[in-house]
Amino acid sequence: MMDIIIHVGIRGSQNEIVSQENTARKYGSGMVDVFATPAMIAFMEMTAMKSIADLLPDGYTTVGTEVNVKHLHATPIGKKLRCESIVKEVSGRKIVFEVSVWEDEMLVGHGLHTRYVVDTIKFMSKF
Repeated sequence: MMDIIIHVGIRGSQNEIVSQENTARKYGSGMVDVFATPAMIAFMEMTAMKSIADLLPDGYTTVGTEVNVKHLHATPIGKKLRCESIVKEVSGRKIVFEVSVWEDEMLVGHGLHTRYVVDTIKFMSKF
């Protein structure tokens, strides 16, 4: 196993505009045209993943294993969202992130997301 150089406090940030493609109606998770909870979770995972991707050696990536979040505010099409992640814990290959999504100053969703560092080839050889 390689040495992990990821540390507590690393931050990530991404922006996204709510579109028809990421609504609850499109995802099938609801019948309204607002930002879907599954889309919010994917946004959170992507932000966390990208925040540390450049710190991993070639051939390594991270995989999500746990998401514990709350979706607090409905966001209609056209609104700009910002996702922020921060590394809260590093334990061997396990990395725990605090994640949050904002519409301007309004908290849309927040929680914790866990990822594990894996050797991509070794991981995929299991399937």
